[in-house]
Amino acid sequence: MAFDLDMIQRVYANLGERVEAARQAVGKPLTLSEKVLYSHLFAGTPTQAFERGKAYVDFAPDRVAMQDATAQMALLQFMQAGRPQVAVPSTVHCDHLIQAEVGAVQDLDIAKSKNKEVYDFLSSISNKYGIGFWKPGAGIIHQVVIENYAFPGGMMIGTDSHTPNAGGLGMIAIGVGGADACDVMAGLAWELKMPKLIGVKLTGKLSGWASAKDVILRVAGILTVKGGTGCIVEYFGEGAESLSATGKGTICNMGAEIGATTSIFAYDEKMADYLRATNRADIAEAADAVKANLRSDEEVYADPASYFDQLIEIDLNTLEPHINGPFTPDLAWPLSNFAKAVKENNWPAKLEVGLIGSCTNSSYEDMTRSASVAAQATAKHLKTKAEFTVTPGSELVRFTAERDGLLTTFEEIGGVVLANACGPCIGQWARHMDDPTRKNSIITSFNRNFAKRNDGNASTHAFVASPEIVTALAIAGDLTFNPMTDTLTNEDGEQVKLDEPQGIEQPIKGYAVDDAGYQAPAADGSGVSVIVSPTSDRLQLLAPFSAWEGTDLTGLKLLIKAKGKCTTDHISMAGPWLKYRGHLDNISNNMLIGAVNFYNEKTNSVKNQLTGEYGEVPAVQRAYKAAGIGSIVVGDENYGEGSSREHAAMEPRFLGVRAILVRSFARIHETNLKKQGMLALTFANPADYDKIQEDDTIDIEGLTEFAPGRPLEIVLHHADGTTDEFMVNHTYNEGQIEWFKAGAALNIIRMKQSA
Repeated sequence: MAFDLDMIQRVYANLGERVEAARQAVGKPLTLSEKVLYSHLFAGTPTQAFERGKAYVDFAPDRVAMQDATAQMALLQFMQAGRPQVAVPSTVHCDHLIQAEVGAVQDLDIAKSKNKEVYDFLSSISNKYGIGFWKPGAGIIHQVVIENYAFPGGMMIGTDSHTPNAGGLGMIAIGVGGADACDVMAGLAWELKMPKLIGVKLTGKLSGWASAKDVILRVAGILTVKGGTGCIVEYFGEGAESLSATGKGTICNMGAEIGATTSIFAYDEKMADYLRATNRADIAEAADAVKANLRSDEEVYADPASYFDQLIEIDLNTLEPHINGPFTPDLAWPLSNFAKAVKENNWPAKLEVGLIGSCTNSSYEDMTRSASVAAQATAKHLKTKAEFTVTPGSELVRFTAERDGLLTTFEEIGGVVLANACGPCIGQWARHMDDPTRKNSIITSFNRNFAKRNDGNASTHAFVASPEIVTALAIAGDLTFNPMTDTLTNEDGEQVKLDEPQGIEQPIKGYAVDDAGYQAPAADGSGVSVIVSPTSDRLQLLAPFSAWEGTDLTGLKLLIKAKGKCTTDHISMAGPWLKYRGHLDNISNNMLIGAVNFYNEKTNSVKNQLTGEYGEVPAVQRAYKAAGIGSIVVGDENYGEGSSREHAAMEPRFLGVRAILVRSFARIHETNLKKQGMLALTFANPADYDKIQEDDTIDIEGLTEFAPGRPLEIVLHHADGTTDEFMVNHTYNEGQIEWFKAGAALNIIRMKQSA
């Protein structure tokens, strides 16, 4: 039986009435995305249409999911809200703090010991506030969610950017910062700008080496890392119906890499199959009864161009396997062109490590397709040339894969099975490497491949592909190998060719697990204590941020003018810094240390205007804070791309940065800044970025008349006595302006709760 079945049944009971009301309000047939959005309005039954890309809308998500790294800060904030229990079903998943080094058992034991304080905190606070707790080793949040909690037509927010994975089961699932999660857990509305809609029509059917992963790799190449910003990507067509639910999840998961708000597929028989296979036949039965409202209206499918803001068509019959990278997940190469690209760009052709698994590709189907390739290495007397690691997505998948001999197949070719955790995908990888500065290549079935992302080494060229392509290339040890056309020399000196991968969507014997790793919360948590040691370097209770002083901001110093790509990994690195995710002061020592300073082309080296000397970014900012001087950060396009981690917004807020001024923002990061009482501003004229000088003192004027749609003015006081003035834009609505004035959205929540 499913978790929270009563909640799901309530959603379905209201669905028909709300969809029909939305259809009348909008005045035309509805897409699936619109049906889910309008049926989850905080106000209830729809009475008006909302303009896509412009209107801010209050929603009522059905549930909240949090991974351990972000849950710490989210729940530290929730403690301040004054509620005895969460208002919606919520879960915590311990998947981010386990470092991959030796193998599953030893790595998990080390993590439990090293992170005991954090795990105990998360366990106790979950127990107190009615939150389901998934222990370390239970699995990666998104795989566990799709196995247990995702349901067609639902809405969920999660404190991880790859929350959209649940779109594989027809759910609108959106990555957010912890402050947004705090709002929903406190019973408040969750605000989102009504997304635009991108339709992707899939025709045909995958075959051979092509997989669901190649669909999103192709889409990333089309839309780029910011082409989906502010949009929901809705997949449909006969090709969509042919994909497994977990294959759909893979596509939705990596939609985060194009900046999409989320991605979604319509409910179909493949989803019903997966629900039944994961012991949720009751949900499949309930979904079948409302199936027409879990799909777009037929008029939409007949004429999609009239209902979507953008339409893309992909023929799965002709879709070629892709390899994306290096250094960005949208640099898409069809497999037939990849070897040429490797040679022309002088990327290291020798493949050193192949890594499969992660939240993107760790389903049973992924494991069977990869294992079918790995088995050929043994059968055809091939010796694996590269290191090879396997990361199961959950204990359910791992246990079942072990029972069915898949893990043994990987181990026979030298594969190392890692813990059911994020591991190398998020930089939690103690990589064994002779020289970290040496140019080298790795290939993964993960989702993200920014510089330093996996192993912390800027010299590592990371590429992304399907698990079966990764496995084949690990066997070859050569990036220029094309398993569709090329042969390999085996240990007997013979030329052998790998056969096409074979896989099955669901285990023939069914899924099995001894202990899934779930801890239910106490029925009454009022007597449960949450203990945070005042001397801890891992956890720190939060103090409220101060309210706006009511004046324009003057005399701000330029902290850094970031050049080029500045993701959340650049602003607040993961890897070894994950240990401080619950301690705002300590983790603030990584603020912007990965950003490239425009003026000296260096990272973590900025000019301290008080001394004239260069120093580390956090140290310089702490000097400004100690002197009572505010500062401003300037950035380029798509600033804050990547993870949902709100630490990238909380750290500058905590250290006294007053505003972030950029050419454009990634969606989640802009929202996180607003939630923390920061000013998130964009150049009205992007060329004004060039006017910022290293020694500038900066004023922000117009705040006393701060209003929606009204630009603010920047005044630059240059060191030579001259000035420059220009206008900057913002997207604050009236409610968000109140967050700024109060000092943070959480301050308003606390005031309302205590009123």
